[in-house]
Amino acid sequence: MCPNGKEFHFLYTQAVKNNKYGRREEVYQCEDCSNCPHKENCTKSEGNRTIRLNQELTGYHQEVLNNLNSTKGALLRMNRSIQAEGAFGTIKWNRDYKRARRKGLKGVIFELSLISCGFNLHKYHLKKLTLLSAA
Repeated sequence: MCPNGKEFHFLYTQAVKNNKYGRREEVYQCEDCSNCPHKENCTKSEGNRTIRLNQELTGYHQEVLNNLNSTKGALLRMNRSIQAEGAFGTIKWNRDYKRARRKGLKGVIFELSLISCGFNLHKYHLKKLTLLSAA
């Protein structure tokens, strides 16, 4: 139903543009948009308003919303907020580390391991300093 209370009618099914997986979408058109007070806000086209629905994509969106709103999804979101992203943010922003300088998977893993070790050593050093100054 459109904001003016008119129904949409099925026109045709077409392939989704630039999609290599063969997805299809259904095209619907409003029955009559002439003399509609909502037409300026509803559509930019000269004729009636058309909408495209991809049932497969709509199903995926609903599945994502169900997963996020479930108890397990809430726990995963809460756990994510307290995990290591803060350390990565500190390394990127405060230590000005923007890109890996080594090539290849082994080189990048080695470099990130060294940076992580340096981050942990710095954290340990700061903790030792606070313990020594408190004593």
